[in-house]
Amino acid sequence: MTAGGHPLISVHPDELKFNFELEKQSYCDLKVVNNTEHHVAFKVKTTSPKKYFVRPNTNVIQPWDACFIRVTLQAQMEYPPDMQCKDKFLLQSTTVPPNSDVDDLSPDTFNKDGGKTVEECKLRVVYVSPNTGRENPEENTLKSSRQSFDDSTNQSVQQLKDERDAALRQTQLLRQELDMLRRRRHRKSDPGFSLKFALLVALIGIMVGFLLNLSLSSPTAE
Repeated sequence: MTAGGHPLISVHPDELKFNFELEKQSYCDLKVVNNTEHHVAFKVKTTSPKKYFVRPNTNVIQPWDACFIRVTLQAQMEYPPDMQCKDKFLLQSTTVPPNSDVDDLSPDTFNKDGGKTVEECKLRVVYVSPNTGRENPEENTLKSSRQSFDDSTNQSVQQLKDERDAALRQTQLLRQELDMLRRRRHRKSDPGFSLKFALLVALIGIMVGFLLNLSLSSPTAE
């Protein structure tokens, strides 16, 4: 806790919600905010590590800064019983020395031995079925016949906005990795670093171009 009794970090949203479809990946983005004037390290754990890909799963957040985490649910071959998920996530956080980097973290950074303060934030997993509220074929036919052109247009606009927002978050993740590589550049001499760095910069450029195209192509919705 901080001096004022507040947690070191805050996590938004407070649960992981995935749109669950068979044989399709789904993802959920988390925003982790450092509420202190200290450098704070975090680590993400899950009860089902083979089902999820977390990026980044460990990082250091600078004072009053934030970090985005993307949790990807791997494609599943069957539905869970009653669409209920018992998987849990645990986000541990602790203060670290100033100017610490993720590469500087020791294996015991998140151990509670020796009176070290390690905060824990538990997150539950929720699966949302795309077939929620499914109706019988006759009702679906009647409902489809009543849909107006405006409804279809609004849906397309919302889809474009969702794609733009997802691309923005992906760009933020890439920038975080770019910053990490920049810091590593000053610490280590890696022959393969220049190529990795150039590829990542090029990828961010492509993402920015994609966002501009989305912005220009998106119709205006009132």
